Amino acid sequence: MCTTCGCGSDGATIDHHRAGHPYVARRRGAAVPGATAAAGTNSKPGRTASAEESAVAASAAAHLRQVSIEQDLLARNDAEAAANRRAFAQAGVFSLNLVSSPGSGKTTLLVKTIERLAGRIPLAVIEGDQQTSNDAERIRATGAPATQINTGKGCHLDARMVGDAMTSLPLARGGLLMIENVGNLVCPAAFDLGEAHKVVILSVTEGEDKPLKYPDMFRAADLMLLNKCDLLPYLEFDVDKAEACARRVNPDIRIIRVSATSGLGMDEWVEWLAAGTKASGANQQAKEPA
Repeated sequence: MCTTCGCGSDGATIDHHRAGHPYVARRRGAAVPGATAAAGTNSKPGRTASAEESAVAASAAAHLRQVSIEQDLLARNDAEAAANRRAFAQAGVFSLNLVSSPGSGKTTLLVKTIERLAGRIPLAVIEGDQQTSNDAERIRATGAPATQINTGKGCHLDARMVGDAMTSLPLARGGLLMIENVGNLVCPAAFDLGEAHKVVILSVTEGEDKPLKYPDMFRAADLMLLNKCDLLPYLEFDVDKAEACARRVNPDIRIIRVSATSGLGMDEWVEWLAAGTKASGANQQAKEPA
């Protein structure tokens, strides 16, 4: 269950591709029992609570139960994320969580990025969508290994899904793992997957004030890719305003203007990836015994 929308992840499936059949994700632990409804504060012996008092008590109990479930859910996810992070560190893998709203051009940008990195950096991809393996098939067509996670009714990936997907995904030591999250700017902000960085993609076909509307996501991201910049001559989109909105919620966020179609900014993006991958590999080597 998601802390924001209440979606479930028990129905998630992971297509390991090489296994030849979908893998059904392990079921979640049992839900935390809800708090019992308390009696009204003005209740006295022999007095029956009014309908209004009963409604207030029930609402308070439901709120306590929701908070308890959210805390338990995020605690379990954080433990799984820590395990993923240790695995990435031990392998010297540079891991990224790519997040955006639907239609931002994430997958096309990812395909073009893989093409530019071919023969330079070993990489693998985890694709997250509610249904279909279309995006994973696009990634595999580039020659890169990809595992598809279908979340069913779920609106985000979580750390356990990523950990399960990693069991059959070849992660080269000193390589790059890119996780394309489900298109959603709300829930993925709350779920750590064990990644080194969240990278948020904002398209110029969206609103300039989107960072203000979805501040948690832009606050959690270290890098923003302003995508589809080749369309700017045909749109009324204020680039400076969009970047100012992003920096208003996250003064430290780095921003790269890109276009997967024209190639604008792609060299800067690829060099950022190369630098991060090199640093992760160097850290892993430094920890190995002489």
